Amino acid sequence: MAEYKAGPRKREPTRPGKILASALKATDLTANSAAPRIGTSKMTLGRIINGEAPVTTEMALRLGRFFGNGAKLWLNMQANYDLWHAEQK
Repeated sequence: MAEYKAGPRKREPTRPGKILASALKATDLTANSAAPRIGTSKMTLGRIINGEAPVTTEMALRLGRFFGNGAKLWLNMQANYDLWHAEQK
């Protein structure tokens, strides 16, 4: 059987904040209405959505609990995004 190796990723991974915005929209929530339910401020959530702040470990725990998909998903998205940018430098 042939062995396949992944080459360098050519396309930028989707920013976790963009996925967060889509997830909120899919649940008919705004950043303002979701922030207190997630346990953060509107400003912090807005900064993540706008790409001005990363998803931290603490935020990954909160988002994972809120959406029911676990912190690792959010941390992996952020790590993949950060790694891709570091490799481009």
